[in-house]
Amino acid sequence: MIRKNFIEVDVFGIPIAKLTMLETLLVVEEAIEKEEQLHHVVVNAGKIVAMQNNPFLKKFVLGADLINVDGMAVLWAANLVGKNLPERVAGIDLMENLVELAYENNYKCFFLGAKEEVVTDVVRHYSEMYNPNVVAGYHNGYFTRADDVKIAKMIVDSGAQILFVAMESPLKEIFLDSNKDLLGKVNMIMEVDSGFDVVAGKLIRNPVWIQATGLEWIFRFIQEPKRMLKKYFVGKGKFLAPTIKELFAKKPSSKKNIHAHETI
Repeated sequence: MIRKNFIEVDVFGIPIAKLTMLETLLVVEEAIEKEEQLHHVVVNAGKIVAMQNNPFLKKFVLGADLINVDGMAVLWAANLVGKNLPERVAGIDLMENLVELAYENNYKCFFLGAKEEVVTDVVRHYSEMYNPNVVAGYHNGYFTRADDVKIAKMIVDSGAQILFVAMESPLKEIFLDSNKDLLGKVNMIMEVDSGFDVVAGKLIRNPVWIQATGLEWIFRFIQEPKRMLKKYFVGKGKFLAPTIKELFAKKPSSKKNIHAHETI
């Protein structure tokens, strides 16, 4: 658990860090240098909706040390109700920046998740882009609960400061929660969802202009219609309810002093 030296704002009951990408990287770097552990998650509309009906997921997300907003819908909703988050910190972009940070500071990364051919492509990509030394180790995401401890020990023994986990929910949350103590020496733990598929070229990233418009969901739906149908059309519909409720919530009559945590 790190000492939080950054401001959080309460968005739909979730303490989201009021940080830019650069500020997030500085927080991670400080945690690694101080040998603290930083458990990081990002939230988007789909995850916020899932948290409403999944107590385990809700507890897991709220237990994270650092929560960034990933998804323009959440950023817009937060700013609409006066929470003033500076920018979106997309998980895939943060992962890319963290690997570069690892290269510059002689940190090591462990890549866990996806299919064997995908994770090996990811490792090859970063080894060629930077240096093989940036990779502490890797393992695909297809293993049983009986192998959890063995995999967790493999990660720790690799000497990795940064762990990227690209597995489906709730498998990644269960793995990380069950092996929290074993992974205590890993300084930065980050879930990257389909990030490995993007780096390996299995999924095509949206053009920058589409990312800025918040229409990424259309691009993703075209590539993965089956998987994204429920997430984008059902999930985003349900996301409107808490947004409207927050927007029209009665504002407090007096202002409170705000220090490291802001709520409205």
